[in-house]
Amino acid sequence: MQQRKLGAEGPLVGAIALGCMSFGGSYGETDEAESHRTLARALEFGVDHLDTSNIYGDGRAEEVIGSFIKGRPHRFRIATKGGIKRGPPSGFDNSPEYLRECLEGSLRRLGSEHVDLYYIHRRDQRIPIEDVVGTLVRFKEEGKIGSIGFSEISPASLERACQVHPVAAVQSEYSLWTRLPELGLVQATGRLGAALVAFSPLARGMLSDRMPDPVRFGDKDFRRATPRFAEPNFGYNKERVARFNAYARGKGHPPSALALAWVLARAPHIIPIPGTRSPQHLEQDAAGAGIVLTPKDMEEIEAILPVGFAHGARYSDQQNIGPEGYC
Repeated sequence: MQQRKLGAEGPLVGAIALGCMSFGGSYGETDEAESHRTLARALEFGVDHLDTSNIYGDGRAEEVIGSFIKGRPHRFRIATKGGIKRGPPSGFDNSPEYLRECLEGSLRRLGSEHVDLYYIHRRDQRIPIEDVVGTLVRFKEEGKIGSIGFSEISPASLERACQVHPVAAVQSEYSLWTRLPELGLVQATGRLGAALVAFSPLARGMLSDRMPDPVRFGDKDFRRATPRFAEPNFGYNKERVARFNAYARGKGHPPSALALAWVLARAPHIIPIPGTRSPQHLEQDAAGAGIVLTPKDMEEIEAILPVGFAHGARYSDQQNIGPEGYC
């Protein structure tokens, strides 16, 4: 697999990474054995960067990774996150004390003394981002983390953070149906030497062989409350995405592979992290790193799914608390 740098000073990792949110049951019931098979296949395909969080399944996703790597050599570069409080009361806490508590818990579940990349999952607006970076620098000096990252911050916040210490990665939703990062974050991360780690690059399962059916969503499925999966929005989105999926198959590619190839083609510092706990789906995703899109291909894809095509917001009002707005 082609490789990309996880930040200007960071290691090379596979151009396509693995998001591990589903290991914690966020998209339905999960099976540890199947998750372990997925991790084993990831190494075979060169998918060597794992992304997780302390809140995915209340730590379950980290435990699954930890039980897989325990007692065996591996090549994974692991990223996790902290800073969200599930409560009650829920909210965000970027204080040094709480971030240390989050980090220590993650390391314990992973069975490690060090994590390669540590993100602030959501910014606590009560604390200047410069002070938060200072806390992360101390963790780095202690050898507990390799590099610093932020999730869902604005380009302006990234500029401020980088004045204190280099930021290796910024995580943001980016796909054919969520293109907000093109209004500044793609450019800022490239200029400042940070990787743009694109989560939900497959539109939460829409850009795949089997589009999800909202009727079948379980009670814990994150998408149940998402406007794009509620009618009438979902009907419009399904019809439009079906055209792209048919186009991909006509080109001889799984829709997921072509969608990931599109993300990779947008800029050389973007690393998509599709999430799956299925070895079969992972194989299709990994194939995206081998697809080279021509300018004509990009024009045809844009005609099928033009910027702004998606009906409905990517988050409900309740879900949208935390990501920083810009533009």
